[in-house]
Amino acid sequence: MEKLAAVKGMNDILPPDSARWEWLEDKVRGLMGRYAYRNIRTPILEHTQLFVRGIGEVTDIVEKEMYSFEDRSDKHGDHDHLTMRPENTASVVRAVTEHNLLYDGGKRLYYMGPMFRRERPQRGRYRQFHQIGAEALGFAGPEVDAELILLAAALWKELGLTDWRLEINSLGQPEERAQHRAQLIAHFEQHADALDEEAKRRLHSNPLRILDTKNPAMKAVVESAPRLIDFLGSQSLAHFEGLKAILDANSIPWTLNHRLVRGLDYYNLTVFEFVTDRLGAQGTICAGGRYDYLIEQMGGKPAPAVGWALGVERVLELIKEQGALVEHPVPDAYAVIPEASALPVVLQTLQALRAAGISVQMHASTTPEGMGSMKSQFKRADGSGARFALIFGADELAEGRVAVKPLRSEKAGSAQVQTLQPLNDVAAWAQMLCSKTAV
Repeated sequence: MEKLAAVKGMNDILPPDSARWEWLEDKVRGLMGRYAYRNIRTPILEHTQLFVRGIGEVTDIVEKEMYSFEDRSDKHGDHDHLTMRPENTASVVRAVTEHNLLYDGGKRLYYMGPMFRRERPQRGRYRQFHQIGAEALGFAGPEVDAELILLAAALWKELGLTDWRLEINSLGQPEERAQHRAQLIAHFEQHADALDEEAKRRLHSNPLRILDTKNPAMKAVVESAPRLIDFLGSQSLAHFEGLKAILDANSIPWTLNHRLVRGLDYYNLTVFEFVTDRLGAQGTICAGGRYDYLIEQMGGKPAPAVGWALGVERVLELIKEQGALVEHPVPDAYAVIPEASALPVVLQTLQALRAAGISVQMHASTTPEGMGSMKSQFKRADGSGARFALIFGADELAEGRVAVKPLRSEKAGSAQVQTLQPLNDVAAWAQMLCSKTAV
């Protein structure tokens, strides 16, 4: 029969590589807890209209990239239009609005999980990709913008990442952006011969996105365009200055990038990106901004909000590029079992060890003929990374004991002494097997 394969751009995550994902997720959970952010989990499938309204019809995501379909009809012939989530901010806002989470004040939330976009797969960009995001809803001040940036910077430190830079900008408020938009359109109309087809298509529907072009031929016309910051009023400037003061006080280096924009109307004030030069064209590892108008746009009561999302695949790729240390889990002990007749006693002992918090990998037969040779079992024990082998030999079992053999020296040159431990008092020696370090 023909061998089946995964869908293009949707990848399996296999051991031992999956341990890197678990390591990252554990780091994130610990850090989010220290910042008092709480986990939220939203469905992968949402009504298509959520993303049309939340992201905008005139965007590449909605126009080209969403996985959307009509669900099966019900008994009345009605059917839902559904989409696999291409991002999660809209889903978080929908959940917050639907369940009235802000009734007693602001909320700090985080999520992690798969997103889906149908685009050409390449390094760091896949059709099923994963994001970790943090959203602070119900808070209006620049201190929460800064808190989220400090949270991301703290995560980079936890992960051992140093090759990044922070770019920031302010989009001001809608009325300020409208004045800038008019001047921006006029500027690009004067240089229409320098625009590519994508820019011409966006000129009147989404001109801000032209500033974010990657086309080098348009560099001059983009750099000479009116700057949004020159249209900001006193309150918008004060918000931006408040953010910069907090970043400076915490020694977070930043660069003002006038071309850093978001093309959606609900974004306002602060926008930011963490960027690296190590991943080629896919250099943005985390992006965020303030979206004070999205909750109202989704049908909720007006409330301010700000958040960011990072690409898990890109962050893991950057960790690999920089050679940052990633801990891989190994068992504390490996059970070597010469004869299958010992299995009832072996399993009873291993269950007692696991109940005591000890990680134990049991040797298991791969053929009906038996457990395999002692040599092959010790080879597997050594390959597992375990610090100890538990040898359930016939002589040891006859005495009600198990042989505990160290497989790795605690110190260079130290003796590896095999001991015998009682099977009827596992708790007395269980903690001796605990791994001190990951291998």
